[in-house]
Amino acid sequence: MTQSASNLRVRRTQKLLREALVELIEERGFEALTIGELTERAMVSRAAFYRNYQDKYDLVEQIFEEAMSALLNAVGEMGPGQHPPEVWVTFFEHIAKYERLYRALLGSKGSPWFVRKMRASLADLVKEHGQGHGLARSTVADQPVLLLSDGLVPDLVSTMLVEAITWWLEQGRPSTPREIATRCTLLVSALFKEVSTWH
Repeated sequence: MTQSASNLRVRRTQKLLREALVELIEERGFEALTIGELTERAMVSRAAFYRNYQDKYDLVEQIFEEAMSALLNAVGEMGPGQHPPEVWVTFFEHIAKYERLYRALLGSKGSPWFVRKMRASLADLVKEHGQGHGLARSTVADQPVLLLSDGLVPDLVSTMLVEAITWWLEQGRPSTPREIATRCTLLVSALFKEVSTWH
């Protein structure tokens, strides 16, 4: 088998497993689903599953890591001060593209583990890249470093973003990715402005 055919087979297997994952979360909930059910629904062998993933958590984590990797690459290519930061528009576009998956994982039948993972990843992103990319806008030059090194503010921001994503999806995406990114950016900026007055 050629490398190209092998890559195509791997991508097809991953696509089938991801589709089956969403269907089963919607039907039974993330915690209740098994690898056997997942492979049966996807019509792939258990061996094919384990060639790609360690378990169902690894499957979800890889999907999310791909999104976070794309987001981090976009952050690295951006200049500061764009409003709304295009990186967050891109992030919400990704969420929209995989709407069923995120709605399933973040909804009532989803995974508390995934919610915690997403919050932690977004908190890390805020700590690392918040200032200068439209998240932290403080009038005090040395204040943002202090604000972001404290875990409270990044945790609040990440929780707000996850809740905004969940609301947006559950409401059927009543606004565009750009509009929801703008609203979130404005709310986070207001939070940072308030926090900058703390001593």
